[in-house]
Amino acid sequence: MIDFLIGVDGGGTGTRVRLARIDGMELAEGVSGPSGLIHGIANAWASVEDAAGMAFRAAGIDFPAKDTIAIGLGLAGVHNRAWAAEFVAANPGYARVALETDGHTTVLGAHRGQPGAIIALGTGSVGEIKRADGVHVEVGGWGFPAGDEAGGAWIGLRAVNHVQQVLDGRVPANAFSADLAQACGGGRDALQNWLAKATQTQYAQLARIVLQHGESNDTARAMLQEAGRQVELMGNALDAGGQLPIALCGGLAAPLRPYLPVSMLKRIVTPQGDSAAGALRLIQQRLKE
Repeated sequence: MIDFLIGVDGGGTGTRVRLARIDGMELAEGVSGPSGLIHGIANAWASVEDAAGMAFRAAGIDFPAKDTIAIGLGLAGVHNRAWAAEFVAANPGYARVALETDGHTTVLGAHRGQPGAIIALGTGSVGEIKRADGVHVEVGGWGFPAGDEAGGAWIGLRAVNHVQQVLDGRVPANAFSADLAQACGGGRDALQNWLAKATQTQYAQLARIVLQHGESNDTARAMLQEAGRQVELMGNALDAGGQLPIALCGGLAAPLRPYLPVSMLKRIVTPQGDSAAGALRLIQQRLKE
């Protein structure tokens, strides 16, 4: 018998879970490290398990037998169907597993299951719409470094390129480039070492420095404005007629808002829930089917 539900929001930077009873009453949350499938199936499940354990502890409940738990997950990397199948096959014993992309669960959370669109901006980026007929359509989300425009890693990649140009003497140095260089170890040799080991998460961490200099540095501001333009392109592709609300979600949603085109700002609504809430809604729907 299923007694508990877990909703999981898992990306390239971290994992959040929401714990609820089978009747939908939410109990607690837990957080852990990255569970995007690009980090490996075993690592993804380990992060999910860590966050779930934290949620049960926060609720004052001993971790029960897994066959009493149904789990819904919205994870980065599910576009790779081989990874997704491998992840589900590695289920460590949960009674039911429902897996979708993090974009899918973000739409369900942001509009409480009703038609609408989202653009999620975090380590990566993705746009998704749930149309009035219930069909989900995704835009972007191709993954770093080939895609994920306006995501943190995408911004960080452009920041590193700027540092390279400064170290070469192709463009002048300034406080912005100095902060970026320091974050990557300093001079040319240190940057080469950083580049050889840098992960998507480490690139995304540089976006914080770009945002810190957005108001005072033309290069940083131009990067952020281009990110805003990419958000608008996703919005137009999702809903060219502007009929449905678009919610900006994720850790970069608020920081990037000042850099969005005015035409895009007019279409934005506040999300009514997050991806973890959407993942709970997902598993509730699957249990009813």
